[in-house]
Amino acid sequence: MADVKWIKLSTHMFDDEKIRLIEQMPEADTILIIWVKLLAQAGKTNASGYIYLSETIPYTEEMLSTIFNRSLPVVRLAISTFHQFGMIEVSEEKYISIVNWDKHQSITGLDKIREQTRERVAKHREKKKELGSNVTGNGDVTDIELELYKEELEIDKEKDIPFIEIVNYLNQQAHKNYKYSTRKTKDLIKARWNDGFTLNDFKKVIDVKCKEWLNNNDMNNYLRPETLFGTKFEGYLNQKEVAHADNGGSATEAPRKSLSDIANERSRRTVLQSREVDESELPL
Repeated sequence: MADVKWIKLSTHMFDDEKIRLIEQMPEADTILIIWVKLLAQAGKTNASGYIYLSETIPYTEEMLSTIFNRSLPVVRLAISTFHQFGMIEVSEEKYISIVNWDKHQSITGLDKIREQTRERVAKHREKKKELGSNVTGNGDVTDIELELYKEELEIDKEKDIPFIEIVNYLNQQAHKNYKYSTRKTKDLIKARWNDGFTLNDFKKVIDVKCKEWLNNNDMNNYLRPETLFGTKFEGYLNQKEVAHADNGGSATEAPRKSLSDIANERSRRTVLQSREVDESELPL
């Protein structure tokens, strides 16, 4: 999903108790600047409040120190403070997300704006048709409205992606309980879908890795969207299926004899039984 060009900040932001407490801390001004920068970064990522370099690479404190142009100790203090105050969440994989992002950014309000935008853009296009092709520019359609219109088009594209069926199949095969609505999971599925992969491809990857990892105590935790639907997806898709790994052992390909191999073995045994010859004399 493309990044957005603006975010909403409340005029009552500095009346919030958490912000007031932060203002009493050392380096308060820098910490508040880092908070605004995190909000802006969440807007650029545009993943329901998640902040990451890419879908497979979370930001480290060192990275944030560099892109925010602030000292590492202060960045660490800020992240720790925001986490302690419940302003951000940090997943086990170190992905940072803004708490209540959708609430702060008033998704309901944005939906209303999107509807108004569709109407205004439609009227603008109709007006250009009436006046002829010599009319240039966006007229009274603002840049923000055009961005919202583009975002609406992206949302329409997502309607064709079977997020629910893919995640439900993963939960069923891997005995997990992942949510299809998680933004990061949707972004991963959407990225692979846009690469041209199909529903059957997703199911095959899930089947292949479940056979390999489901009964492996060390690998079972990797049966998750971040691993299966990430950048190694195509490699998993083209991997040969392997037998189940039991008792925490590693999975290996199950040896299998063909009908011709079995027939040759039987013929060989018959010859040996009927003629008392050394086995080395038999033709290969």
